Amino acid sequence: MSFIQIFLCSAFAASFAEFCTIPLDVAKVRMQLQKKVPTNEGTPKYRGLLGTVATIAREEGLSALWNGIIPGLHRQCIYGGLRIGLYGPVKSFLGGSDSAYDTSLFQSVLAALLTGAIAIAVANPTDLVKIRLQAEGKLLAGVSGRYAGALNAYATIVNQEGLGALWTGLGPNIARNAVINAAELASYDQVKMTILKIPGFVDNVLTQILAGLGAGFFAVCIGSPIDVVKSRMMGDSTYKSTLECFMKTWKHEGFFAFYKGFLPNFGRLGSWNVVMFLTLEQAKKFLTGAA
Repeated sequence: MSFIQIFLCSAFAASFAEFCTIPLDVAKVRMQLQKKVPTNEGTPKYRGLLGTVATIAREEGLSALWNGIIPGLHRQCIYGGLRIGLYGPVKSFLGGSDSAYDTSLFQSVLAALLTGAIAIAVANPTDLVKIRLQAEGKLLAGVSGRYAGALNAYATIVNQEGLGALWTGLGPNIARNAVINAAELASYDQVKMTILKIPGFVDNVLTQILAGLGAGFFAVCIGSPIDVVKSRMMGDSTYKSTLECFMKTWKHEGFFAFYKGFLPNFGRLGSWNVVMFLTLEQAKKFLTGAA
């Protein structure tokens, strides 16, 4: 397949997965941004994946669960298309091939690190706007949000904070997406190959679901600390640097704060990877005419 074909398949698959799973992403971001509540001040507002989803829907309306969907789709068209579309060519450039069987794990991981970094460097503004919209809650406490929508958010950020503000959190975002992209793409290939070695398994929907869940699990385990720092920096402009955000989180909330929202994050990334890889495999078959 050509780069354009793979890019289009990837962009479509990533956008479809984004639409299906963004309520879990909204819940994940809210839980990550929530500061630790002292025991004498009551219980946290957001508790658990389903509890967070229910709280948002009850207080802000069902549509609030799709806050950030427009920049989310912008992001997936650009980031999803580039990171997967470039993955095969970069693997070949590094001496491997488009086939996982003819490529070492090192080559797969390095290729995914590079494509993830390149793709998010281009797509960072869409990520920033998505998180800003998810973090504020348009109807929170009956007060209108700062932004009227995605396009207004881009314009407002540029007017009030400058063009460079669209790349706020670029450092942790590159680190997070490069690492998670490597964990997702490389582990999907490896898990899928491992499953196919088991007698009775073939390259079908079940195998792709299991490989997608494996990719999501590895991505969350490796990328969660970076993801928390990235969400906090993008959702709270008081942090001056990545290091400051990391140190304040560690000091005031401890190590496990970096795995805050682990289950909703896995629920989100696990389901996202299942939907995305299933859709991608079927889109590739459709374009190539494979059975």
